[in-house]
Amino acid sequence: MKKVKSILLFLMTASAFVACNNDDDNEVLKPTAANIEIGTANNKQALVGRDFHFNADVTAADKIKNVELKILPKTGEKYTKDWKLELTWPQYIGVKNTNVHKHFTIPADAPEGKFDFLFIVTDENGSTLEIKEVLTITDPANMPVDPVVGRDMLSRNEDLIYYMETWVEPQLVFKKNDKLTAHAQISQIMGNGILYSVLIKKSFNYHPESIDNLDFKKVIIISKVEHKDLPAASKITTLQKINDVYGGESIVIGADKDNEGNAITAEKAWESGQYNWVVLYKNTSYNMSTYKSMPITINF
Repeated sequence: MKKVKSILLFLMTASAFVACNNDDDNEVLKPTAANIEIGTANNKQALVGRDFHFNADVTAADKIKNVELKILPKTGEKYTKDWKLELTWPQYIGVKNTNVHKHFTIPADAPEGKFDFLFIVTDENGSTLEIKEVLTITDPANMPVDPVVGRDMLSRNEDLIYYMETWVEPQLVFKKNDKLTAHAQISQIMGNGILYSVLIKKSFNYHPESIDNLDFKKVIIISKVEHKDLPAASKITTLQKINDVYGGESIVIGADKDNEGNAITAEKAWESGQYNWVVLYKNTSYNMSTYKSMPITINF
């Protein structure tokens, strides 16, 4: 009798184990997303009439069927008008792994307020990934700070000057031992913030849009300036003393170290080729960022 009971118990346990395994096998896997950035530096803010930044590294379980981004009215919020934004990007259909990096303009008729931000990826296996966050849309005129990069210019050996706005690559070529002077000014700021001016090899295919994303193994720092407790509507430049911090705005092509004392070796060692001069600023008091880029050529 005991032997019969033991056999029955074994069969019941084995059946349950097989059933659990079958349930696991039938589970439909969903797409995943990493390195998500909603707004510059992932600040989850958008400005009416301005560029908006979104980034996500997507991996499908099978292959991507559809990618959508929606900005929709949030339940309980009041707005000056009915408005929503819905975007789809068919170029990702049929792809398994991809980087969704998009810039688009928030329409001029968008009302201010808090909205539901949704990023939706549908897989060919029928599963769906939905990421939902709260996005704040603001009129730039109502922002306490609105950082703008201006008076941005490059010179070689202090005699030739080139401006970002009128730049045409590759007219300006720097050679070994040339002095590169990179000057930029950030205006319409207050409170606390930090400004970087850096060189980055184009071969890295690395395009940071915020100081939060700076990989110091890949950048040569020309200058770094920090400010604290600035009054409203202030300006800072890459050549300015603020709270005893100097932002040296020149570097010699071929220097052993950058202006923060970092060795220029390994993968960021000087070499001939195309570089980008990149200016990045973040206002840490109000979590607002801006950046600008200009191409140059180095003949080392």
